[in-house]
Amino acid sequence: MAVASINYWAIFAAAVAGWLLGAVWYTVLSKPWQAAAGVSANKIKQAQKSPSFYVPFVVALLALIVMAWILSGMIAHLGPGQFTLRNGIISAAFAWVGFVITTMAVNNGFAGRNWRLLLIDGGHWLAVLLLMGAILGAFGAK
Repeated sequence: MAVASINYWAIFAAAVAGWLLGAVWYTVLSKPWQAAAGVSANKIKQAQKSPSFYVPFVVALLALIVMAWILSGMIAHLGPGQFTLRNGIISAAFAWVGFVITTMAVNNGFAGRNWRLLLIDGGHWLAVLLLMGAILGAFGAK
């Protein structure tokens, strides 16, 4: 993979899109997520009073930049001319099945977490990766 072929604007756009999708996802599913995670609305309101409440949002954006960069590298490893919408989505789906949902299932299983939490969080990461793969594939290489 030639590093010069990586489209850093596409990586940034994919990361921001994934971050925004997460905001919408967890806003829409806030009540089911709170129930599955065992977090009360009161606890969240109390946490919002601390500046440290917002640190995970920054960490999430940074993590999504890394995720988009790695996904872009995975697509680039398919070979020259492989940045297509189709390859972006397929690569993202493979990453989710192979690494994300499997890891989450193991962690949630051993932690005894509610299976609904796995569906909500796992669905979120599937949607994020598919969106990022589509953006990276559609933008193509630089």
